[in-house]
Amino acid sequence: MIIRRKPVWELPESSITPARFVLGRRKLVAGALAMGPLSALGAARAAHYDPGRPITPEHDATTYNNYYEFSDDKNIWQAAQALPQAPWSIKFDGLVEKPQTWALEDLLKQVTLEDRAYRHRCVEAWAMTVPWRGFPLSRLVALARPLASAKYVQFQTITNNDAMPGLANPVYPFPYTEAVTIEEAANILPFIATGLYGKPLPPQNGGPIRLVLPWKYGFKSAKALVRVSFTEKRPETFWRDLNPNEYGFWANVNPDVPHPRWSQAHERLLGSGEIVPTRIYNGYGDQVAQLYAGLQNEMLFR
Repeated sequence: MIIRRKPVWELPESSITPARFVLGRRKLVAGALAMGPLSALGAARAAHYDPGRPITPEHDATTYNNYYEFSDDKNIWQAAQALPQAPWSIKFDGLVEKPQTWALEDLLKQVTLEDRAYRHRCVEAWAMTVPWRGFPLSRLVALARPLASAKYVQFQTITNNDAMPGLANPVYPFPYTEAVTIEEAANILPFIATGLYGKPLPPQNGGPIRLVLPWKYGFKSAKALVRVSFTEKRPETFWRDLNPNEYGFWANVNPDVPHPRWSQAHERLLGSGEIVPTRIYNGYGDQVAQLYAGLQNEMLFR
């Protein structure tokens, strides 16, 4: 007899879906037609993820954003509306069977959307909890068909000089890139988000498609993806390239390892302003800690 042991974060649908996110069939279909291919229609509700704390108010999560392609300021949500969300395509290259470029609408035809509520922890010691809509990163990797020699997955954010004035800042090594190992990408937690709060993912939060890595500091979760590359050698990443003394490759959340300029022991929750203790791996250690066995010499938490 096979006994399935539920992870601590998996709950029945009725236990986590807030009533305000559940739409009647007519309203759902009407909204989907109005929103186009990135709509909520067709999202699976078979697997939900319990964040263990209340959902952050939508207004707070969508108006307090780090997005240096627009500005160093966090109030970029209005400026971000200038970034076109369609047409959109993603290039897959590097160590793959065949380099290819997918239109976003064609890519989404190959996946099943689902809802996951995740905690999000910024390296700046603020945090939020938001309901994403999207699909597992492992599915994206499978569609790219990497070679056996691929050990890392690198993600690149769009650079649009007409819509992103921050690109002119010579301090930053744009384009924005981030990366994970193949083993991390195959884990159950990494997510490719195309929606937020039951709506298409807004541009200020990385729309129309972004990476979500809930056990890592937020800068690892690259926004507005336009390129996914597979490499054998560990690639350079944006913040590590800019300041390797403060930002490492792994960036796993750990309250006991301070940033060189501030403590990581606590975090401020957007919306309520409550200060709460930070948890190792942002509370997802049961799912990801095994990925780092044997890496005692690595700087895993910076």
